[in-house]
Amino acid sequence: MDMLQLFGLAACAALILSGSPLPALAQDRPVGPGFQTRSEVRGARGAAATSQPLATLTAIEVLKAGGSAVDAAIAANAVLALVEPTGCGLGGDLFALVHDPEQGLAGYNGSGRSPAGLSAELLAQRGLKRMPAHGALPVTVPGCVDGWFALHQRFGRRPMGELLAPAIAAAREGFVLTPVIAEAWRKNAPALLQFSGFRAQFTAEGRTPEAGEIWRNPGLATTLEALARGGREAFYTGEIAARIAAEVAAEGGFLSAADLAAHRGEWVEPISVAYRGVELHELPPNGHGITALQHLELLEGFDLARLGFGSADHLHLFIETKKLCFEDRARLIADPDHYPAPIERLLSAEYAAERRALIDPARAAKRVAPGLQAFDEGDTIILATADSRGQMVALIQSNYRGLGSGIAPAGLGFVLQDRGELFDLSPGRPNSYAPGKRPFHTIIPALLTRGGQPWVAFGVMGGATQPQMHAWVTCNLVDFGLGLQAAGDAPRAIHRNSSEPTGERMLDGGVVHLESGLAEWEVVRELLRRGHRVEWNDGEFGGYQAVARDPVHGTWLAASESRKDGLALAY
Repeated sequence: MDMLQLFGLAACAALILSGSPLPALAQDRPVGPGFQTRSEVRGARGAAATSQPLATLTAIEVLKAGGSAVDAAIAANAVLALVEPTGCGLGGDLFALVHDPEQGLAGYNGSGRSPAGLSAELLAQRGLKRMPAHGALPVTVPGCVDGWFALHQRFGRRPMGELLAPAIAAAREGFVLTPVIAEAWRKNAPALLQFSGFRAQFTAEGRTPEAGEIWRNPGLATTLEALARGGREAFYTGEIAARIAAEVAAEGGFLSAADLAAHRGEWVEPISVAYRGVELHELPPNGHGITALQHLELLEGFDLARLGFGSADHLHLFIETKKLCFEDRARLIADPDHYPAPIERLLSAEYAAERRALIDPARAAKRVAPGLQAFDEGDTIILATADSRGQMVALIQSNYRGLGSGIAPAGLGFVLQDRGELFDLSPGRPNSYAPGKRPFHTIIPALLTRGGQPWVAFGVMGGATQPQMHAWVTCNLVDFGLGLQAAGDAPRAIHRNSSEPTGERMLDGGVVHLESGLAEWEVVRELLRRGHRVEWNDGEFGGYQAVARDPVHGTWLAASESRKDGLALAY
């Protein structure tokens, strides 16, 4: 038995004697804020970081062929749609931040809308209090493909057919499944086996593929070939759109060919806050990037560097500030066409000071004002790329839940998202369901600038994990001076609501999930003394990918953390 295991047993024994709640045993993991799995990779011309080696290799090949960072991101995303269907695909949505040396910072919101033919009244007549997690009702228009073509039209340098070719080839020839994805596939599939299109295309007669197995998706190859020939219209009109609508209708849903034909994503102005000499940029609602900005605004009032990474004071303040900004997240984030959030007020120093004054430095808050907050599930991919011209991209894409709704149109090779699950079915709220409306969205890319110059493009996938970890990573880089790799590898603390099965309301203080690198006994004991409920290694800690500009040498860095199957490369 090694020292870490002895420590865990001793700590649990002490908890038993004290009568405090017993956390789950921690898994072995090196401790300390400076822990990292490897050094950052470095290169002079370009860089890429994704959650799958094949996608990263594809991105680098595109960059070497003269493609832009946006080209590399699109090509990598197409490969990820094949090799990581548990997190993304053509049936999902897409968001991106692009910093271009000529055009500056641009944001793209590629979220789809609810069906025009499904009303809140019809959902109420069916007796639904919540949108179901799977099936045809939560399906919204997929925005991914439109996002690819919008990004490519503005920033692309290589033909779209060339960018999709690696994914097409791998879909036909097969790819080797990686361990993290194999496990996610196994866990998510049982709820979706009721859908014939899913069984036929994403299982082998009901069996999910294993790590190390070669898996093919000829339907996806055919769909991507159609896009290479016919552009975005090949997806949103014509045969593909008709087949999507027919499959949804057969399963009792309402998404129509007209809904698909009407879809357009939009370019949006990013929002930002300054934090100790750097600026964090996020996309405005309907996503919750604003929550990460609020979190940093609250944290700026505390000297985290003096408190020290992983100290009880650091963790307590991070958790308590998270609770406050997530209350606003629950109430105020929705489709801006239906409810324009008070962004200026939420990000003001005055408001942050008001909210910060509510924090008790000695006690954990047990309750906040109620509001819909069913936003904690979901799986996603995040990737980051950079090119020789200085263009940087953070692109995030998702099916929402691991394998989406389960509705997989026959022969097309992808599953439609269930993003509509995030609508509020209570009337009169900002995120209440309405036809043709975009739901609250969890996927958010991030970009840091320093002195107005692009520094880091990054993201941390994982539902409600994302805004917390955008703030966590920023603090790691800025307050604690960690490098790009260590900022992602350092152990994490995540706060979750726990009072209801759905996590809608925090009535009992929620749960603090700690990775074992933060589970020093004195720290845990102090958190318990302050009223926190603590569990170890029992949360979704997300998946971090990042590229950065070395401000001294003008070269590139890339980092991909150890919690996923990913790879960072630079050249």
